[in-house]
Amino acid sequence: MNITLDKQSGTDGLIKISLIQSDYQPKVEEKIKDFARKANIKGFRQGKVPSGVIKKMYGKSILVEEVNHLVSHSVSDYIRDQKLRILGDPMPNHEKAYTIDWDAQKDFEFEFQIGLVEDFTVELSPKVKIKSHPIEVDQKVIDETMEDLKTRFGNTTYPEVSEATHNLYGDISLKGEEEIKGSYIAIEKIAKKEQKKFIGLKKDDVVEFDLNKTFADEAAISQVLNISEEEAKGAAGTYTFKVTNISQVEPAEINQELFDKVFGKDAVKDESEFIEKIKSTIGENYDRESDHLLNHEIQHHLVDHTKISIPESFLKNWLKMSSNGQVTEEILDKEFNAYKESLKWDLIKNKIAEEKAIKVEGDEVREKAKQQITEQFGGAAIAAQLGDKLNDIANNFLSGQDGKGEMFMKIYNQLRDEKIMKSIKDSITIDEKKVSLDEFKKKAAEHRH
Repeated sequence: MNITLDKQSGTDGLIKISLIQSDYQPKVEEKIKDFARKANIKGFRQGKVPSGVIKKMYGKSILVEEVNHLVSHSVSDYIRDQKLRILGDPMPNHEKAYTIDWDAQKDFEFEFQIGLVEDFTVELSPKVKIKSHPIEVDQKVIDETMEDLKTRFGNTTYPEVSEATHNLYGDISLKGEEEIKGSYIAIEKIAKKEQKKFIGLKKDDVVEFDLNKTFADEAAISQVLNISEEEAKGAAGTYTFKVTNISQVEPAEINQELFDKVFGKDAVKDESEFIEKIKSTIGENYDRESDHLLNHEIQHHLVDHTKISIPESFLKNWLKMSSNGQVTEEILDKEFNAYKESLKWDLIKNKIAEEKAIKVEGDEVREKAKQQITEQFGGAAIAAQLGDKLNDIANNFLSGQDGKGEMFMKIYNQLRDEKIMKSIKDSITIDEKKVSLDEFKKKAAEHRH
């Protein structure tokens, strides 16, 4: 067997394989003999079928199978042994393969197109500066959260006629359209000039309104129409709303009962502790939000400033070939750039993991799974109750119902990404500038996703 690599450019290569009869014939003969021992053919006792009969009946299919098996494994071994960094999978030259005469040929030649990635460097040093925007927890946010908690844990009643502080439940539809959706409207969220339309309503009453005059922002429209905020940006028109129910929430009193409902029994003892706990919880949530944005900023900086040559033509052909017709030219035109950026980010992460010797052990995955399970079902208390059984639950959770271990790989990749990102942050300069929640939302909206 002879395998060579023809590098047509820095990103494109052709693996050529030449086989002679001695490369594959021993395996073919062995397969024919094995087939003869197991075959059940009319006119012959099982195990006594002559090899010549098997060869005549199945020799060609056995030859094709063994040659393809040998070629496939040889390509994989060659890529591994030569330490070739490739993208996608090797693409066989089908035109060349179709010309093979399996009845007459003894020697064979195969070709595989591959997409290569040349070695590259990722700059990780204090010279790389990324801005971080921690969110300041101001009094306005604390007050709004306090009011939200009092409302969420308040006492709900169901009046017959709506007032300005009430909530409406019902069915909403775009005028002239048949589609009807369930909806919820907080009258206080409606523009002041339009609120009177929604006051004095009873069950089964119908109100007609202009969407953009009635609701001032995408968040309110998103809630009313049960769509994403992104979709809400383009929503408009006249809608009808049929009332099915009216509710009123009497805010909860600030007392021990509310403290226990929000944070668990006896977690806080008085109003000042309650406010501090709220502030701490908001801060933790904000930290996750700002860290999430920082991670994206780091990702985009490294993708934009790391020079990696991508075999674009090869990748486009490979995506179309491997998708069974699902990926078209139209889809490639629309989504290829995003795919290419994602691919570059994966290459960068792999490079950093390789250079920094970043690894994730099975025990780390298991501990993370146990942590997720205990957080979902009651925290440390449930962990204490389960004891050693928690290990078995975690193992079952990680292997999954189908035994394929998809959850294991999901947590493994999550931990690996966290370690890679920590390594990056430890190597670069992060400039922090505290911002308000509104300022953060503006920066997040401007961020390229």
